[in-house]
Amino acid sequence: MKKLREFAPAALLIISLLIIWQVYARSGLIANSTLPAPVDIWKTLINSRSVIWGHTLQTMAETVIGLLIAICLGAACGVIIFLSSRLRKALYPLLVVSQTVPLIALAPLLLIWFGFDLLPKVIIVVLYCFYPICIAVETGLESTDNQLIDLMKSLKASRWQTLRYVQLPSALPTFFSGLKISTTYAITGAIVGEYVGAYKGLGIYMETAAHSDAIDVVFAAILVIVSLSLLMLCAVILIEKWSMPWRQT
Repeated sequence: MKKLREFAPAALLIISLLIIWQVYARSGLIANSTLPAPVDIWKTLINSRSVIWGHTLQTMAETVIGLLIAICLGAACGVIIFLSSRLRKALYPLLVVSQTVPLIALAPLLLIWFGFDLLPKVIIVVLYCFYPICIAVETGLESTDNQLIDLMKSLKASRWQTLRYVQLPSALPTFFSGLKISTTYAITGAIVGEYVGAYKGLGIYMETAAHSDAIDVVFAAILVIVSLSLLMLCAVILIEKWSMPWRQT
């Protein structure tokens, strides 16, 4: 009950906004083809569920594969630049510069190089998600309690033992903070890649619907995207709680 009370204000606000949207869309002040009512969007989602489901599977495959690769590469890079000051000096500027490149401009090049299949979208998702994870891991390792480090030194622990038993567990909170940010970016990266060029996926599905003036279909796809993002974020939160049971106390 306590959890329900915490979410009650947000739920009431969302319901109120949906009611206002429904009333405004039905008032005749705006064409239904321009702003469909929430009820119409829901009906479109139900009626087109088989088609949307196929595109959703494609987008989720791109998102999950890209996010998993970004986690592995980002965590490894964060550990490397933490352990080696020389590599930090060499890689850190490149990491910062990589975030100044607009990925919407890079996406067409990836399509030219790798085609219209899964790979270019996965690369775009990796590029979206890599940096927050890398920086979060490196920051978490740097912020380890010095008293714990001194304790491991007094026990004659090696550098790798200190990293494994103290620094990596201490970095988990910041790692999951970066992962939550990356998770919200992941589907966006896949959609951007599909908008530029794809055979299948929610991005190309929305683009085709928009060109056909099927605005209700666009809103239905957006609803699916938002739902998927929230589900992925909830999954990360559950994994975070399972990975750090000591924080529950």
